[in-house]
Amino acid sequence: MTTTTTTDPGASAHGATDPTGETMERTTAQAPGTARPTAPHAPDAERLRRWRMVLGADSADSTGCTLTGQDAAMDGALNALYGGGAGKKPGGGRGAGGRSAGLGASAPSVARWLGDIRTYFPSSVVQVMQRDAIDRLGLAALLLEPEMLEAVEADVHLVGTLLSLNKAMPETTKETARAVVRKVVEDLEKRLESRTRATLSGALDRSARISRPRHRDIDWNRTIRANLKNYLPVPGPAGAGGAGDTEGRCTIVPERLIGYGRASRSAKKDVVLCIDQSGSMAASVVYASVFGAVLASMRTLSTRLVVFDTAVADLTDQLDDPVDVLFGTQLGGGTDINRALAYCQSKITRPADTVVVLISDLYEGGIRDEMLKRVAAMKDSGVQFVTLLALSDEGAPAYDHEHAAALGALGAPAFACTPDLFPDVMAAAIEKRPLPIPDKETQQ
Repeated sequence: MTTTTTTDPGASAHGATDPTGETMERTTAQAPGTARPTAPHAPDAERLRRWRMVLGADSADSTGCTLTGQDAAMDGALNALYGGGAGKKPGGGRGAGGRSAGLGASAPSVARWLGDIRTYFPSSVVQVMQRDAIDRLGLAALLLEPEMLEAVEADVHLVGTLLSLNKAMPETTKETARAVVRKVVEDLEKRLESRTRATLSGALDRSARISRPRHRDIDWNRTIRANLKNYLPVPGPAGAGGAGDTEGRCTIVPERLIGYGRASRSAKKDVVLCIDQSGSMAASVVYASVFGAVLASMRTLSTRLVVFDTAVADLTDQLDDPVDVLFGTQLGGGTDINRALAYCQSKITRPADTVVVLISDLYEGGIRDEMLKRVAAMKDSGVQFVTLLALSDEGAPAYDHEHAAALGALGAPAFACTPDLFPDVMAAAIEKRPLPIPDKETQQ
């Protein structure tokens, strides 16, 4: 009997690659007129184990692989969420094929499951599984219990869910919820504050032009543009053109110098953050509240934070603590952008030094034409108007394309913005430069 090793069809000399990234080989024992497989080598067993984990219990019987130990525990945690009966409310019955799925209706079983997934998976995966559990198994109500909040992995999306439950939250849970929200806010501030302050401080210094700058403070680009009409011909060297040839040679005389300003203690710019607090904007509300607190801490900026649905709430006096701001929001309800912009417009005292940032998906429930007229009036008065369809880590959101196009026609292009890009957007608005729009197709 001889033994040969053959690769799968289409494989390279080193073997084909399966979805796990491993080389695929088949080992067969051949005898005259017969062929039977030998026992799988260790790489084959590992590959089957991985396929069994990927396919799950409902679809993986054909692998012939039995999970034990930690693998079995991980598979159980995944099957509780994504198994044949997933999608039912906690305590639901049996799923397809007679298999039960779900986490059960009791808080203790959910707490154990939350503890398991934190043990077996990295935090980024845990956060995704928590969001799926809230959506697929209806676990939002269980977040109203303190022991649940102590077990979860906190992130921006969880904060949004907690804020939407704020009205239904019992007093025994509110302190735990605030602790969860504060942890997320503090992590975001550490991540975003230093770059935001550095970027905007430079933009504010550059936006304050002075006419008698010291040499090191001269803005040469603006100085040259301002003095292009002031030039004198310069005689060329003796040669082909002869001494005194001035063709094509001149020097600019800087009659007016333009320089960068220095930071002062007075506010140079007014910023108004106008935030849509409808349910779809939860992550944007969290990030905007953190940025609002950062901007409010800068002496050279006067920051106002306004949230709205069909009503308008000014939370400026709570900006020293973004957690208070977040618990002052009421996620959900309708949308009246026109009313919110009317309030913001009434608070503008220095139009030429004001930046208004509207953060909304633009699904307007108020008077559309009045909304556009207000934006046009603010821009005509000198206000820098920025429209963000979302302020979050996700991609382009669902939004009202017609309203976005109408704002773009007014010179207020609407686009989605990540938290990392927000400081650059604000710096451009402060300096009255073109905005760094990541994808101009979102304006269409």
